[in-house]
Amino acid sequence: MFCDKAKIIIRSGKGGDGHVSFRREKYVPSGGPDGGDGGKGGDVIFEVDPGMNTLNDFRHKRKWVAGNGEDGGKRNCHGKKGTDLVVKVPEGTILKDAASGKIIMDMSGEHKREIILTGGRGGIGNQHFATSKMQAPKYAKPGGEAIELEVLLELKVLADVGLVGFPSVGKSTLLSRISNADPKIADYPFTTLHPILGVVDLPDGGFVCADIPGLIEGAHEGAGLGHEFLKHIERTRVLIHVVDIASVEGRDPIEDIETIENELSSFSEDLIRKPMVLAANKAELVPKDSGIRKKLTDYAAKRGVSLFFISAATGQGVKELLFGVDKLLKTTKQTEPAVYEQEYFPGKEKEEEGEGIVYGRADDGAFTVEGPKIDKMLGYTNLESEKGFLFFQKFLKDQGILKELEKRGIEEGDTVRLYGLEFEYLKET
Repeated sequence: MFCDKAKIIIRSGKGGDGHVSFRREKYVPSGGPDGGDGGKGGDVIFEVDPGMNTLNDFRHKRKWVAGNGEDGGKRNCHGKKGTDLVVKVPEGTILKDAASGKIIMDMSGEHKREIILTGGRGGIGNQHFATSKMQAPKYAKPGGEAIELEVLLELKVLADVGLVGFPSVGKSTLLSRISNADPKIADYPFTTLHPILGVVDLPDGGFVCADIPGLIEGAHEGAGLGHEFLKHIERTRVLIHVVDIASVEGRDPIEDIETIENELSSFSEDLIRKPMVLAANKAELVPKDSGIRKKLTDYAAKRGVSLFFISAATGQGVKELLFGVDKLLKTTKQTEPAVYEQEYFPGKEKEEEGEGIVYGRADDGAFTVEGPKIDKMLGYTNLESEKGFLFFQKFLKDQGILKELEKRGIEEGDTVRLYGLEFEYLKET
């Protein structure tokens, strides 16, 4: 089964915590702190795998998690870095934030291997907090938090040539004849529900051709599976518009051409500007002197597009079509497929949010101070020890919190409340 869309959860590794310990050796009676640092958490990395062409691997595995960093140890032992998680995807896969729909990364062009989520930083051991006034710090810094994100994966087919046209005009039959692809073929609409790729071999090279599922009127508005089909055409270089010249389904070939082109232009003006050739299929069923042949020939000449009368069933005219398309590819300027710009930066919003400190005033007049940075600091500070409390006061001063409280009119004796902890403000002398 071809799968071109999947929703998964990715999670980077948490950073290992810093360690609190002191040297305890026989001949070192007053050993200093020797708590080691924690290891960095593992990153989540997306990598293009040339051998993949579907997202089937993500149908049954919902959560993808990198390894956590190891905690630091005594005797200055540093924790090991968490194992990176490498997620393999086909080229052309677009990663989007599931909540906002914003693009995280387009795995196309130069984007072959990208770090999507960075692991949490390693915590700092207590050895780093020793000073001349605080020689035995009993606290360490915890590791950075992991980042978890729900991601939508969308695959846009990367092919040189796209086969477009109404359902049941013979696109799948044509692809099976010109390549090694094995699409499902039957005489009913929407036999092809997903794009199918095939490699066309020619004496001096070749090209990749995609059978784009049949379009219907109103596809650009989402009729049928319109949007799902049209998005795959965006990255093709040349289009082969296949029409049923025998009108087996009772439709007029020229009306079919104009209807499909209207759907292409309504979805994106770039689509209608792509080089195109017309392949009048089922020609074996129509006499060479028939009026529809002449009408279609005149129409193609007026439009300035190449027309080939073919039979996908018998192979009639197919060779000429392929050489005509190959010539068009060689004369068409080679351009890299459009690569979508990044709109969403995982972790950045959280990082910016973490820097914020929110000040307020409670109903009883107490000054309140909150913010992720303060919450984290309180988590690794022992306020019951004198040295821990001194460290806490230094943190408030270094972060400019005391200065900001003074700007807000705090006076000596006023209460400061931080996450349920209350302190009496004493102005420094």
